[in-house]
Amino acid sequence: MGITELKRDLGPWAAASIVVGTVIGSGIFLVPRTMIQRVGSVDLVFAVWVVGGLLSLAGALSYAELAAAMPEAGGEYAFLREAYGPLWGFLYSWTQMWVAKSGSIATLATGFFLYLTNFWAPLDGVFCTIPLPIGPNGGPLEIRYGQFFAIGLILSLAWLNYYGVKLGGDVQVAVTFIKVALIAAIIVAGLFFGQAHAPAATSIAPLTFGGFIAALVAALWAYDGWNNVSMVSSEIQNPQRNLPRALIGGTLCVIAIYLMANAAYFHVMAPQEVAASTRVAGDMMGKIFGPTGASAVSIAAMISIFAALNGSILTGSRVPYAAARDGLFFHSMAWVNPKYHTPGVCIWVMSGWACLLVLSGKYDDLFNLVIFASWILYGMTAAAVVVLRYKRPDLTRPYRTVGYPFVPVLFVVGASILLVKTAIDRPIDSAKGIGLIVAGLPFYFYWKKRAPMRSATRRY
Repeated sequence: MGITELKRDLGPWAAASIVVGTVIGSGIFLVPRTMIQRVGSVDLVFAVWVVGGLLSLAGALSYAELAAAMPEAGGEYAFLREAYGPLWGFLYSWTQMWVAKSGSIATLATGFFLYLTNFWAPLDGVFCTIPLPIGPNGGPLEIRYGQFFAIGLILSLAWLNYYGVKLGGDVQVAVTFIKVALIAAIIVAGLFFGQAHAPAATSIAPLTFGGFIAALVAALWAYDGWNNVSMVSSEIQNPQRNLPRALIGGTLCVIAIYLMANAAYFHVMAPQEVAASTRVAGDMMGKIFGPTGASAVSIAAMISIFAALNGSILTGSRVPYAAARDGLFFHSMAWVNPKYHTPGVCIWVMSGWACLLVLSGKYDDLFNLVIFASWILYGMTAAAVVVLRYKRPDLTRPYRTVGYPFVPVLFVVGASILLVKTAIDRPIDSAKGIGLIVAGLPFYFYWKKRAPMRSATRRY
């Protein structure tokens, strides 16, 4: 009996909706506050959004070449393995499995229940308290009813994605369409129904280089996720064509949505109001339509988070699966359901681990720890376009990065600036993040001895 493989059941709309649906989570509703606080003026906020968008687009253009040339499960795992060797691919999969992607899933699910408390306050009630110093700031750990709801949401989407990538993709298309329509309605309300605020006399903070970079970090966080579609490369129909289109077109769509949403916010609200608002979109809609408008934003935010959560489970599970197929992860993680053609064990294990992170309340801490290490790997992936042009000139490239080599180099420079800023601002967290990744090395050498890598050159 042959090995069960994943199926190419995701069409172009599903691929594009993974990009748009996964990128646009809660950031569009929260990040403008941080940005205006850092740079002080509306013009500079838009400048930061544009710079962050161009950097993300440079990354998408670079990834498009790699994804089209190597349409394999795991995305960055495969690209890093080919460019630098199996160790780097493993480190990426290790980070995604235990911290980055699982932490993102836990964060999104928790964000969903927090928005839901606007309609159902008992969710925020404490179910029990664990009298051990494992909670925030070393205090007791409180378990809230909403955390059980978040766990149920994660497991429900894991169940859905277990029964076929096409089903998960269809849900992603539908929910992303609804999300974009609701955000468009918020934009229209702000631009055409909201009353313009009085002109601001001065900026609210002096511009500094550090402030601009801090705002750019926030923007890049909001743009994060455009690369996720490459993780399901082996399940995209006609990947040589659809993957570059999804990466580039989806990223451009997100840039446009973010710019228009911010235009709506700053049309209705003064910079000082945005800087003081913890829920910018809700406060804007509240000024226009009252409490009903604010409630509508909570619904839009939940749908936005739901789409990002589904996309994260769908794509993230393919990374440890790809490593396991090469013998560099638990053997059972390489199992593909013979009926539904999904990496069932990976879906359930990653989702289960994310559920434990939800209960622990440590997902934000863990996620912040690996920002530094993750961006090292993102930068190395973009640089892999240049590396593989020299290392693998024989590799068939259906799409070649526009503006090569300037575009991938631009992304690497942007990633380097972010890394330096993060290292300066969070030296301890950055060091801990590297430590978390280094902790995977003993496992790598153990698995490498037991199961040598398959020859990658036979696959493309």
